[in-house]
Amino acid sequence: MTSQSPAMGEPNRPTGGRPGDPRMTLPEQGQMAMAGRREDAAADERFGIRGGVADAVPLGLAAFALATFMFSAFNAGWTSGTVAWLTFGIFAGGLVQLLAGMWSFRNRDLFGTVAFSMYGAFYLGLALYVILVAPGAGAAAQRNDLAWIFLAFALFNAYLTLWASQVNEALFLLFFFVGVTLVVLCVGFFIDNNQVVRIGGYFGVIAALVAWYASSAGLINGLLGRKVLKMGGPIHIDLERRSARRTPATTSQ
Repeated sequence: MTSQSPAMGEPNRPTGGRPGDPRMTLPEQGQMAMAGRREDAAADERFGIRGGVADAVPLGLAAFALATFMFSAFNAGWTSGTVAWLTFGIFAGGLVQLLAGMWSFRNRDLFGTVAFSMYGAFYLGLALYVILVAPGAGAAAQRNDLAWIFLAFALFNAYLTLWASQVNEALFLLFFFVGVTLVVLCVGFFIDNNQVVRIGGYFGVIAALVAWYASSAGLINGLLGRKVLKMGGPIHIDLERRSARRTPATTSQ
């Protein structure tokens, strides 16, 4: 009697066989294949993998947080060196967020696709404006340009904040502070008031901290497959119930 040993490089397997093993009946092979797919799906869900691609939200939020923190610290007047946020705005805020947006597209995450892609464009456009356009413009023209840039993204962020309420509370809080930051910066540059711009920087730092929390929560929750850090749930407002009028009780005569 000859013994059957595994081929080179192949792990030892139970004697019961595997899918495709001629010693197994077709129903047995089908059951084993289905069990294997369920195990793979459970492992993918545990590690934050959707459809074969890892969840891009923690990465996108981390990139957004880094670029926003650097940019806001500059606006708050905390930095005394060069304009260091530009390089991180291009690579973290721009390139990495665009990649996160495309991976979210692959994962059919519509909100992540729109948010990361647009804010990737925001940081790329802002950094390239400061590098390529601003040096050839006067101070007044620069302030006017920046005010309009922040106004445009404040309008975009308004409905992003509204629909983030239907994702979870952490994202709603994040985009709320981002919206406040954009509005305050817009006003500060329109009226040419450095103190208002500094206040906008403070709000931006808060937004970055919230984004870092949301990123860390998504990362650890995905790694462990359970909710370790809370993100909250969707904010549902039952408008129909709130607007319904109570009918007065009728009494029998």
